[in-house]
Amino acid sequence: MAALIARSSTLNGVLRGSRHSVLLQNQPQFSQLHRAPAFRLMSSETQQPKYEYIVVSRPEPSVVLVTLNRPKALNALSSPLFEELNEALEQADRDDSVGAMVLTGSEKAFAAGADIKEMKDKQFADAYKNKFLEDWGNLSRLRKPLIAAVSGFALGGGCELALMCDIILASPTAKFGQPEINLAVTPGGGGSQRLVHAIGKSRTMEMVLTGRMVSAQEASDWGMVSRVVGEGEAEVVKEAVKMAKGISEKSQIAVQACKEVVNAAHELNLAEGLRFERRIFHGLFATNDQKEGMAAFAEKRKPNFTHS
Repeated sequence: MAALIARSSTLNGVLRGSRHSVLLQNQPQFSQLHRAPAFRLMSSETQQPKYEYIVVSRPEPSVVLVTLNRPKALNALSSPLFEELNEALEQADRDDSVGAMVLTGSEKAFAAGADIKEMKDKQFADAYKNKFLEDWGNLSRLRKPLIAAVSGFALGGGCELALMCDIILASPTAKFGQPEINLAVTPGGGGSQRLVHAIGKSRTMEMVLTGRMVSAQEASDWGMVSRVVGEGEAEVVKEAVKMAKGISEKSQIAVQACKEVVNAAHELNLAEGLRFERRIFHGLFATNDQKEGMAAFAEKRKPNFTHS
């Protein structure tokens, strides 16, 4: 792993002329260019649509892995990239053979933020009328679980993208932050709202008002990420795929129901949330998978779910 270089002059030289995010300005950066992780894929490229800014693969028959692929821009999130990302994840969400999805970037950057070159000259009327960044919220409507495997920088829009996922696994190199304050704007992709739910008001205020980055361990201690995965190139991706495979072996109906009841906790008060949870729980007794799951438990055998 390359050593961190703190001098802003070095950073400015790296960024000069590239399509880049705020989110790295006045921040430390790695000295080597991105090198794709050595991660063996099971499916051939011909089985997946061709994209310019993402790579879609099947590391397991029931798992779709989406890798952000703008290495020269540290995976800065442009509108064309998000269009591809939404399309790929929505397609996977509709695919009955897929049980869970994984989203990752590179060892150097999960995503360094939104594409500032795309945003810097926008006017209010254009942003407002054309619902700028609104389609980022499409990820929150996916019914199947989405796991973020984060290495390197997850700043601004990159932090927000991770927060949109259902589970975040972090490499020890991961750095999270919302440094939009340095450009005289607020987070625009949900960071200020989702962070409050994840880490509370005070810590969110610190991140949003100071723009400082937090380490993977600090994010884990705060409850922002599920856990920090062991060191090693692509280890966090391998762990995320392993987790996704385990989830995909469960009943898809039960998995989607579990995701729905957990998400409801953000929207409902406790009494309403408990009532909603019970209704979903009761409803699952109408499924074949519930009968199979409980029969298999009683008979001490592995269940054979039909997702029906």
